[in-house]
Amino acid sequence: MTRLTIRLDFDAARHVGHGKIRLIESIAEEGSISGAARKMGMSYRRAWLLLDEVNRMFREPVVETHLGGKGGGNARLTEFGRALVELYREIEIDAGKRFAKRIAEIEERLSAEG
Repeated sequence: MTRLTIRLDFDAARHVGHGKIRLIESIAEEGSISGAARKMGMSYRRAWLLLDEVNRMFREPVVETHLGGKGGGNARLTEFGRALVELYREIEIDAGKRFAKRIAEIEERLSAEG
């Protein structure tokens, strides 16, 4: 099934796309960077670097982290983090609706081999 994904390029070095948004959503679901990394099949270091990149991209953080103790650390989305995910997903939905007919026209021309 064809799906439309969006990448927002703010400048040459800063962008947010499906992968970073999915990571942020996974952190919200799992409550930790390590849990989100496991869920997505990536290393903790890779997840942390991507999250750090996103947090530095904006004036306010997307995710707040708390160092672990006996039970380990945790991470949670900020109000802005929740808004970022919501706005990104709305953009995807709106674009999908807007271009559904054109996407279907392209799909019709796909070969049987894939």
